Amino acid sequence: MVELSHSNLDKTTVIQQIISSCCGAIITSLIVTPLDVIKTRLQAQSNPFSKGKCFVYSSGRMDHICVCENGNNKAWYKKPGHFKGTLDASVKIIQREGIKSLWSGLPPTLIMALPSTVIYFTCYDQLSEALKSRPDMDDQYVPILAGSLSRFGSVTVMSPLDLIRTRMQYRRLSYKQLYMCISSKVAADGWLSLWGGWSSTLLRDIPFSAMYWSNYETFKKMLCKEVGAQEPTFLIAFTSGAASGSIAAILTQPFDVVKTHRQTGLWETETLKIPQRHCTSTWAVMRKIVTKNGITGLFAGMTPRLFKVAPACAIMISTYEYGKSFFSHLHEKMD
Repeated sequence: MVELSHSNLDKTTVIQQIISSCCGAIITSLIVTPLDVIKTRLQAQSNPFSKGKCFVYSSGRMDHICVCENGNNKAWYKKPGHFKGTLDASVKIIQREGIKSLWSGLPPTLIMALPSTVIYFTCYDQLSEALKSRPDMDDQYVPILAGSLSRFGSVTVMSPLDLIRTRMQYRRLSYKQLYMCISSKVAADGWLSLWGGWSSTLLRDIPFSAMYWSNYETFKKMLCKEVGAQEPTFLIAFTSGAASGSIAAILTQPFDVVKTHRQTGLWETETLKIPQRHCTSTWAVMRKIVTKNGITGLFAGMTPRLFKVAPACAIMISTYEYGKSFFSHLHEKMD
């Protein structure tokens, strides 16, 4: 069993942490994207999307707005299904459409996921080390603070790029048209308008990160003690990542539902020119969902999200830790 050094950070540089996080993001996207493509195809088969409507498709690392157009549209989610299950769907998709179809939307996902992951994981490690060096800091609060601050930084930096990406999903725009669109928005509403949706993303991601890292560090130490290992193994990191990701996903599901509602509502406002009749603040959307569907409405789609988040978190953190361990052992050999 491969052991991952707990003191990896002491022996890895920032560049090596960046490389490790990039590898983790790529491997996670490659493995999780096909699972989510199949899941969405099965959902589209059982509950066909109406013409002119949109839905949020998540490819494991990033959300995408998908629009249902005419019946002859060649988009992958409009192709005929008749799948009996996950295995049957994967086989038939490969046979009929080629294996590449299982990785639909991967390039734009990686373009956004790589810088976001680099900022997030590298900042977490650097902040953790800085906080641990403070004599007045309790170690149990380090993962919570480092996780929250690193996610805050990642979301804040990537928010304008996410807005631009979402606008490109609404309509097919050339780069010149996109530049004009963004310029006119800045001229009309100011630079802060580029951070639209920033608050709802933070409400979901900061609690998720705080809970995820706190539980991950706890589970990792507990499992190491259970098996009598001085250092966490790859399996321990994988299991801890899956468990902590699942807990965080369940507890932050209401904010994920709200973000989905706001994304699809924004599409209707921007593209179909349907005016927003109600306040679109996070709490207003929550009240609207509870009024219409009850408390359970805030936890809609929790099972599919768990099937995506649990393996994504497990693969990401274990490959990231393994990458740092690789560089750590490399340093030892060179020394």
